[in-house]
Amino acid sequence: MDTARTRPTRLDRVFTGIERLGSKIPEPFFLFVYLLTALALVTTTLAAFDVTIRLPGKPEPIPVRAVLSTDGLVWFLTNFVDNFIGFPPLGTVLAMMLVVGFAERTGFLSSAVTLAFGRAPRWLLPYAVAFVACQAHVMSDPSLIVIPPLAALMFKAAGRHPVAGLIGAFACGATGYAGGVLVGSLDGLLEGITEKALQIAPIGVEVHTHIAMNYFFAATAGLLLPLVGGFLIDRVLEPRFGPWTTPDGEQPTELTAQQRKGVRVATAVLAGYVALTFGTWLAPGSFLRGEGGSLVPSPFLDSIVPLIIIAFLLAGLAYGLTAGTVTQRSDVPRMMTDTVKDMAGYIVFIFVAAQFIALFTWSNLGTLIAVGAADGLRAAHLTGFPAIIVMVLLATAANLFITSGSALWSLLAPVMIPAFTILGYDPAFIQAAYRIGDSTTQAVSPLNAYVYILLSVNRKYEPETQLGTLLARLSVFVLPFFAMWLLILAAFYFFDLPVGPGSGIRL
Repeated sequence: MDTARTRPTRLDRVFTGIERLGSKIPEPFFLFVYLLTALALVTTTLAAFDVTIRLPGKPEPIPVRAVLSTDGLVWFLTNFVDNFIGFPPLGTVLAMMLVVGFAERTGFLSSAVTLAFGRAPRWLLPYAVAFVACQAHVMSDPSLIVIPPLAALMFKAAGRHPVAGLIGAFACGATGYAGGVLVGSLDGLLEGITEKALQIAPIGVEVHTHIAMNYFFAATAGLLLPLVGGFLIDRVLEPRFGPWTTPDGEQPTELTAQQRKGVRVATAVLAGYVALTFGTWLAPGSFLRGEGGSLVPSPFLDSIVPLIIIAFLLAGLAYGLTAGTVTQRSDVPRMMTDTVKDMAGYIVFIFVAAQFIALFTWSNLGTLIAVGAADGLRAAHLTGFPAIIVMVLLATAANLFITSGSALWSLLAPVMIPAFTILGYDPAFIQAAYRIGDSTTQAVSPLNAYVYILLSVNRKYEPETQLGTLLARLSVFVLPFFAMWLLILAAFYFFDLPVGPGSGIRL
């Protein structure tokens, strides 16, 4: 009977197979070395055949540039250092991890999470983590750095496996990135690109776009996707880890009176800072408001990274000084230095990954893939909801190669917006459908730099974890989230529900 109970289920065998396949993926450093080699060969071959891409609204075709050419080598050598230093996530990641690591080393994060969630209902925790993660786009990309480690601490404080919280939070945050009950900077970025693409759309009616034109759709996803995410964390992901055993030498979860006081003081300081920051943003005529006094977009949202950095720094200092973990000024830079040591592997990986991504962009291969696929969709003359599904699948596949949502939409919108507005679809609905593709495969793209931050944090709990194993675990969330996204889209389509204020399905 014991054997029968422990016999792996069909689902277990599927995930074991995925993990076994994923374990064959090489280490991140060498993965990008191989990708660089493939990129050089592919682009040089395409350039030899004079392959070009024609973008709507552009007078001249864009050629595919050969990496293995004099122009390619000159560009690579003269931009080598800039490619590394200018890699967009690098500055954000290092700055955020400096203060998150500092707050962790003072003991603030573990103490605060233990106090808040140590006695929380076990069944509620996965759904709470999934809900917070699915609102992640409000914080923009820093959310994928901040929320997963906190979720790991929450699970650990509740006696559950921290890696389940870590991976579950990242997966929900990435695959549900376009959803959420609040409007964020992503909404403004996509709306601006859509408005520009409308200028080349041959439609006979006036169309108005606005930042909240996908709000009803995104908010619905932000409420329903956490139910899927919480279930997957609780019933599918965590059972594969088994029970969590606290390593020898770790302090007990019961907090001392001094630690509790530290949490109270840090929380008060943090609450005061948040109140001051939001109060300044909301005040009429504030310097943190945007043009014309707008709240979104605004300098406040553009400054979200430094504002979060200050918050972690203040909380860590307040806790450390009160609890006695920070006793002298040198403790602050020492703790930050220790954090950077933990980031050494990520920096080495970025050194080669940044070169690949820069050359991939320079070669125009990504543009060829995205626009070529979009042109193929348009040439297929599909109509109705099947055409929408194919567009979503296209965006989902392209997102594996171009992980920046605004960059990918900049390529697809000039093709998709005219093609679907001719069929009578509202640009707001087209943009809503695109958002599914922009989210679903984000968590499993090897080109997503934040996956490697997740890997480095994962190795704190499981030192032997490989990239392939991590991607296999993240893949658990892709199909269920994609199915829920499509169900939500289908409900809006077939019930003719507005995707946002004043934005319907058809023109």
